[in-house]
Amino acid sequence: MFIQTEATPNPEVLKFLPGRDVLADGSRDFRSPDQASVSPLAAEIFQIDGVVRVFFGADFVTVGKDPDVDWSHVKAPILAAIMDHFTSGKALFDDEGQESSGHDDDVYEGETAQVVAEIKDLLDTRIRPAVAQDGGDILFNRFEPDTGVVWLHMRGACSGCPSSSATLKAGVENMLKHYVPEVTRVEQAL
Repeated sequence: MFIQTEATPNPEVLKFLPGRDVLADGSRDFRSPDQASVSPLAAEIFQIDGVVRVFFGADFVTVGKDPDVDWSHVKAPILAAIMDHFTSGKALFDDEGQESSGHDDDVYEGETAQVVAEIKDLLDTRIRPAVAQDGGDILFNRFEPDTGVVWLHMRGACSGCPSSSATLKAGVENMLKHYVPEVTRVEQAL
């Protein structure tokens, strides 16, 4: 098995491409060893000193490290953990961890429901595929119809990335405002 690595715009995050599907649906972001306990792979990666975040995408794993740790100290153990996991045939999640983690599913009605559907469609067809190339994901959190503000979750390499606010404002906000006139602003949900 050959695992490729790619740099991301976030210098504290590397993207690992195992050459096979990782997660069939959505994405999963683990910000702590406790959250990672539902995934044998994520839990194993968190055991490596200096790892602070693990993210699963469709065909990649991104790993965030502590800024005080050099990639030369953690890259090889991460590669080994990913290789061992995929060659072992273990499941990615235990029984409690299999739920999909996609857009928030609040229910909207009337015209607002149509606006939210348009926002989610643009995110899924145009924005998320581009962001996944950099090892991250952007998910819908909520829309405030009174103000026109869209709240989005930045995940994976996008979360904490120095250029994420520029991506959010210059790229995502401009696209949503262009195609969905009801959108006035885009903000990052915490």
